[in-house]
Amino acid sequence: MSETTIPIPSGAVASERGTYLETIHSWIVTVDHKKLGIMYIVYALLFLVIAGVEALLMRIQLSAPNLHFLSPQTFNRMFTMHGTTMVFLVGMMILFGFGNYLIPLMIGARDMAFPRLNAFSFWLSAFAGMLLYFSFIGGSGLPGTGTAPDVGWFAYAPLTERAFSPGHTIDYWTVAILANGIGSIGTSINILATVFCMRCKGMTLMRLPLLAWIYATMSFLTLVAISPLTAAQAMLMMDRYLGAHFFDTQAGGSAILWAHFFWIFGHPEVYVLVLPAFGFANEIIPVFSRKAIFGYPAMVAASVGIAFISLSVWAHHMFTIGMTSYGNAFFTLSTMLVSVPTGIKIFNWLATLWGGRIRFQTPMLFAIGFLFQFLIAGLTGIMLSISAWDWQLHNTYFVVAHFHYVLVGAIIFMIFSALYYWYPKMTGRMLDERMGKWHFWLMVIGFHMTFDLMHIPGLLGMPRWIYTYGADRGWGTLNMLVSIGGGIQGIAILLFVINMVWSYFKGPHAGPDPWDAWTLEWSTASPPPVYNFAREPVVESRRPLWDLKHPEDPDSAFD
Repeated sequence: MSETTIPIPSGAVASERGTYLETIHSWIVTVDHKKLGIMYIVYALLFLVIAGVEALLMRIQLSAPNLHFLSPQTFNRMFTMHGTTMVFLVGMMILFGFGNYLIPLMIGARDMAFPRLNAFSFWLSAFAGMLLYFSFIGGSGLPGTGTAPDVGWFAYAPLTERAFSPGHTIDYWTVAILANGIGSIGTSINILATVFCMRCKGMTLMRLPLLAWIYATMSFLTLVAISPLTAAQAMLMMDRYLGAHFFDTQAGGSAILWAHFFWIFGHPEVYVLVLPAFGFANEIIPVFSRKAIFGYPAMVAASVGIAFISLSVWAHHMFTIGMTSYGNAFFTLSTMLVSVPTGIKIFNWLATLWGGRIRFQTPMLFAIGFLFQFLIAGLTGIMLSISAWDWQLHNTYFVVAHFHYVLVGAIIFMIFSALYYWYPKMTGRMLDERMGKWHFWLMVIGFHMTFDLMHIPGLLGMPRWIYTYGADRGWGTLNMLVSIGGGIQGIAILLFVINMVWSYFKGPHAGPDPWDAWTLEWSTASPPPVYNFAREPVVESRRPLWDLKHPEDPDSAFD
């Protein structure tokens, strides 16, 4: 019996292939803020997985005394690449992605102010990440280089000087951070111009969504903070190749100068990352509490206050270098002062929750986790702001636990909250709620097992940059539990990735406004059309979509 085949016209295959190529081409050359925002987010999520693998490799090495799972050199490379990736390629990229996608939609605009600059900034930042990771394979092929950089994400001089680090590993790090910084400056200029010049009719500054206020503040802070880092990278390249001696201590340079330049960037960078997390909370908590945000003007003032105060606290990272007592006192007080506007925000979020009809869906669960964990991070930060206390715990795992409470417990938790909240808008599909709750609880358990317990070895004197330790130190059991917690977080993130992919193809259709929200992005289709709005919106309050849905009683928002 002969087989019967169905002939397929060759033109159909070519047409299908052409469609795929056209789709890929359209994403590569796009200047649409929504596509660029999605590419930022997907790019950052890819590097989140990579950085997570690097962290797990380090935790395996530290899970028991005297292990040799990683060599000292490999451990230092994982340490450097994990920190650099999380700050520059995950935190900055994903937050700029949300800003790109949401801000024009939230203010009633059709695109960013400078679409081509927007595309240029993304591709430059994307190139920076690829260049940094090319060091793993490209470095070994160049004379005398080794592989990836191994000097920590802060790359303290003189470890970066050519006499101490020959070859090109540091060059990969320097050029990548330089390119990423230029891309960040371009995006920041674009966000500021968009927020202040592209608002729709009726949207005064005091009617702006709080997220747009936050992104304008964060962009200003980025412009100020990235510039010293960019200058320091240029000075470092001059040291390495042009005979300058800015940081070369053997030739009269100053390693302290590098520390000042880096931390003038490094501490405001924490607020560059955490301010958008605050903005996500400002939008998500009211929607799931069924109440308008409490104290809108105070929230705006607190955001601007945090940005300005954060520029004066950098040297609390440098209490142990031998500053004068006056310097220690100033930076202690300025660091404590930043807790005032931050405290205002926490009280306003709690006041918004108080008396609300709270819906415990996945975005709200992550937001509540953020509130609790950011409070603890703030309290340990106040402890470390005291120079005498910091002198005892500087460069111990107590500090590692503190800043991971900020970076993971606050920022990453609110990024997950934002992804669950705006994923339906971006894709038209809902993420699976059951898998979302599993993700949340596994993340909470793993996070607290890791970073709660990590404070204790720090108090017992465990240094930050140690790659192994003796059994007589008494740190073994705690480090094993910390490493298990890291593995649980890895499982949680894997579940989230599965949820995203499965829901993209099989998730229920979202509709334009699945959360019964109030900002303009929910007034258009999910996903939005290329032009965003067929007609320019006109707003008359801070809750424009609620006004449209309830014209008979616009002042009763969420009553």
